[in-house]
Amino acid sequence: MSTLASASGSMDSCLMVWHMKPQSRAYRFAGHKDAVTCVNFSPSGHLLASGSRDKTVRIWVPNVKGESTVFRAHTATVRSVHFCSDGQSFVTASDDKTVKVWSTHRQKFLFSLSQHINWVRCAKFSPDGRLIVSASDDKTVKLWDKTSRECVHSYCEHGGFVTYVDFHPSGTCIAAAGMDNTVKVWDVRTHRLLQHYQLHSAAVNALSFHPSGNYLVTASSDSTLKILDLMEGRLLYTLHGHQGPATTVAFSRTGEYFASGGSDEQVMVWKSNFDVVDYGEVLRKQRPPATRASSSGTLPEVDPLVPPGRGRSQESMQSQSQEPVSMPQSLTSTLEHIVGQLDVLTQTVSILEQRLTLTEDKLKQCLENQQLIMQRTTP
Repeated sequence: MSTLASASGSMDSCLMVWHMKPQSRAYRFAGHKDAVTCVNFSPSGHLLASGSRDKTVRIWVPNVKGESTVFRAHTATVRSVHFCSDGQSFVTASDDKTVKVWSTHRQKFLFSLSQHINWVRCAKFSPDGRLIVSASDDKTVKLWDKTSRECVHSYCEHGGFVTYVDFHPSGTCIAAAGMDNTVKVWDVRTHRLLQHYQLHSAAVNALSFHPSGNYLVTASSDSTLKILDLMEGRLLYTLHGHQGPATTVAFSRTGEYFASGGSDEQVMVWKSNFDVVDYGEVLRKQRPPATRASSSGTLPEVDPLVPPGRGRSQESMQSQSQEPVSMPQSLTSTLEHIVGQLDVLTQTVSILEQRLTLTEDKLKQCLENQQLIMQRTTP
């Protein structure tokens, strides 16, 4: 997702580029012969890369013409494509168990990384471009040195296929998502596990760091998105919107928005609202400044943001005044969020009660059947 546009790939073998400006038309690009599995804008936003089940990678100029260049070297579905921060190269991951690096402008294949023993779901460059991280169905995350082309370290703590991995904006740690419903954060220097989240009730399919490095958004097959506060190591929000598995999520370059996609064929754009000034002012007035203790398990020091606001869908977002908002209004906004979370809890309890009733009915039926069997067997 770039600042002014977002891109999506689909099972219909097409790409869509959606412009954020009101009344702007969306572009539809056709060229791939099978489902488009991944998309990524170049750092400048002038190019768009896509990978497909047709085993190819295409680099598009995202304009009206929609011209593209085809890159061929993989022998199976391409699962991931990601540009280096300088835009000069990009990395791909494939079901052929390899990670490949390509030159963008020379339009050629450079080299392959081949130590995974199962499908590779995702590969990303570090912010400085010196490292590559990859995630695989062999249940490992591997860290590679781009220059030496050697595997620096393998992280083997996941209990299932590793679906997604990305670097923290500082480049000092990585986060990986897995089929075991978890998200894990490791330090790439010491290779220690820093944080472990088990918050989703199904596979975690994708994640994205906020540019500040303070927040992480995850997308799961349980149909929800979750916002995590990495500085405090806790869940902030659970966002409901998709009617089926949420398959992808990404922050914009500024972090003002994030986009999510799902198997319900919906692309949703959300406003982050992590910098709601009035909410921050309220908290500052309510409590004195506190010093933040550091521990061995915390992430690298990053300038803290003001406390986050509520994530909302762009479609339902109302226009906001640019003038400072008074304290009572900010408290109202906070209370509205609390009420919203309570509604979710109420729905959850209702579902649990229904399940409990069904279980009780089945148990009663089992007991009755057992009594009938005993009566029949008794002479």
